[in-house]
Amino acid sequence: MEKQSKSSKSLGSLRITYRKMKNSYLDKILEDAKNSLSERKSLIPLSKLKLNIEQSEPSRGFIRGIKESLEKNKIGIIAEIKKASPSQGVIRKEFNPIELARNYEDANATCLSVLTNRPFFEGSIDHLSEVKRSIKLPVLRKDFIVDEYQIYESKLVGANCILIILAMLDQKKADNLEAVAQNIGLDVIIEIHNKEELERAVNMKSQLIGINNRNLNNFKTRIETTIELSNYIGDLNKIFISESGFHSHSDV
Repeated sequence: MEKQSKSSKSLGSLRITYRKMKNSYLDKILEDAKNSLSERKSLIPLSKLKLNIEQSEPSRGFIRGIKESLEKNKIGIIAEIKKASPSQGVIRKEFNPIELARNYEDANATCLSVLTNRPFFEGSIDHLSEVKRSIKLPVLRKDFIVDEYQIYESKLVGANCILIILAMLDQKKADNLEAVAQNIGLDVIIEIHNKEELERAVNMKSQLIGINNRNLNNFKTRIETTIELSNYIGDLNKIFISESGFHSHSDV
């Protein structure tokens, strides 16, 4: 669900810090992502990925899809394809990504989000490829992006947008990853969880800022996170997305 900012409150001074979260879910996920990357790089080097993306189809425009919803005064839904999660375990035993994607498209979802992380979400990059071939909606690769290799990989399998999670990255790394993605035609959601990360995100180039209502240290969800952070949005040329914790029409 997204909202275009229209208030006029100031964000104040920018403070850039990065806290290493030992023994948290996020810390374990980060360690696994780095290990998995080493294996994939040994099989297909980055230089080969860069050559192959030249054959990729033009982007379907993730940001454009969201803007069109806003212009029509609609609530834009980014519908998620996810088999499991660390907090809930297996969500859907009979998991068919293509069927889910088609159902979402028939229900007029704005965009799709496909979990591709395997160890913690039982996702696969193949799910994204299958979904992309089956529907016409723009698709987000939802994963833990920590290296430019994953960005070229995302483009190659058909993603139109990636997620950059500020809780996992220092500012220099986040800026570099954003630049790589935008240079090859991918849209970017900058994901935040608190006011400090919001202050970092508004100074980045991407128009999309995702407020994750889920605490990545303990995976607990509070929709109030979006409500609280919206007080600091200010009069910005950004589109805000509220992520996680929506279970009913009343939640929206």
